[in-house]
Amino acid sequence: MSPDTIGLALLLLGVLLLVAKLVRVKWRLAQRLFIPSSIIGGAIALILGPDVLGAIASWIGTDRFADAGIFTADIREVWSSLPGLLISVVFAGLFLGHRIPNAREAGRMAGPQLMFGLTLASGQYVVGLLLALLVLGPVFGLPPLTGALIEIGFEGGHGTAAGLGDTFSDFGFPEGQDLALGMATVGLLSGIILGIVLINWGVRRGKTAELKASATPSVSEQMGIVERENRRSAATLTVHPSSIEPLALHFGLLAIAVIIGQLILSGLQWVEQLFWADTIELFKYVPLFPIAMIGGIIVQTVIDRFDRHKIVDQLMIERIQGFSLDMLIISALGTLSLQVLAENFTPFLLLVICGLAWSVGAFLLLAPRMLPDYWFERGIGDFGQSMGVTATGLILMRIADPELRTPAYPAFGYKQLVLEPFFGGGLVTAAAIPLIVAFGPTPLLVVMAVLLAFSLSIGLLVFGRKRGASASSEPAASTE
Repeated sequence: MSPDTIGLALLLLGVLLLVAKLVRVKWRLAQRLFIPSSIIGGAIALILGPDVLGAIASWIGTDRFADAGIFTADIREVWSSLPGLLISVVFAGLFLGHRIPNAREAGRMAGPQLMFGLTLASGQYVVGLLLALLVLGPVFGLPPLTGALIEIGFEGGHGTAAGLGDTFSDFGFPEGQDLALGMATVGLLSGIILGIVLINWGVRRGKTAELKASATPSVSEQMGIVERENRRSAATLTVHPSSIEPLALHFGLLAIAVIIGQLILSGLQWVEQLFWADTIELFKYVPLFPIAMIGGIIVQTVIDRFDRHKIVDQLMIERIQGFSLDMLIISALGTLSLQVLAENFTPFLLLVICGLAWSVGAFLLLAPRMLPDYWFERGIGDFGQSMGVTATGLILMRIADPELRTPAYPAFGYKQLVLEPFFGGGLVTAAAIPLIVAFGPTPLLVVMAVLLAFSLSIGLLVFGRKRGASASSEPAASTE
């Protein structure tokens, strides 16, 4: 494949993102649902691809667009390889620019949030594995690793689903990536739509502490445009551009984190081959991105220890992550196979319905009993993340708490530091498929059921009992 083809493929992604943003600005439904431009762009690429445009062209009597739609097969091949690369950049930057808190500090702030987040994540495995054992396998003949698709697609999102593509292929189920990407798309859209519905319900029923019935997002917010008076710098120059471009410096830090992750993963694979590869191979199938996150933690630990000038800018890291995630989502959706979803529509629908029911039910029934204060604002963030990505949770929290007056944001952030290395694309998510294939779904189901019981017990019996005292300090609307 020529460099020109690779360059053209990247440029086309930029054009699609720009067109998608224009659609978001002009399309009222997309504004009301807060659909990200990357999702719109991915949908445009999918429609112009072989599964939609190609199928329509074949139906009217021409095979001109059957192979790749209006794009070429080489361009789609470049797009299909991008998600696995970009997700490592996203995960490597999760902790860069953040001070790593000690365990006591994080536990005090985010203990209840952590238990609720762990309940959501482990419950997705329990629901999915039970569905795989009782229905998907016996009735539809699907492999048991489909039991992990709810957590991979919903909690993990598009990046995780795309990053596990090679793992699905290695175990003879390449369709799993398309199903996971489909789950991620449905989860993201449903998370935003249902989240806004729940927020409206919470306002009307007096469950929200800050948001009142008269508060509505501005037209500019719905369009995704920041008003002039509210604009702020997207990043800060921490080094002089004459010495090194600040963007290049931060990209270099991310590169070091990814390389450290690759070295760690290679070392673990070497040890595995040396000692227990004949019994079980786990790290052989673990993708790079969760280990790149560990590389980011190592880099940030060194920065905390030696960086006296504070040259790492969190906003700059977030801009690189955001760019990578947008490119990842649009390229992943643009190469999604609708044929696979059509062939497995009923199992896919069952996974979606069960996943949605668990997340919505946990928010409505468990969050009020596990989170001692501001349960709605704190719970809606975890609800959004459990069905999409972290950004979904942040969007919903920002709608429910526009002035950031509740402890929802810091609690959510500290919870992420503890939970993110394991679930939602972390080590547990990456290891789930190899573990299911090696030992079967039952051992993982038992482990996740124990985790679910543990998080429920601590959340309900320890933190939940503090709700009466904590709620007395909240506004009357939030204690209803």
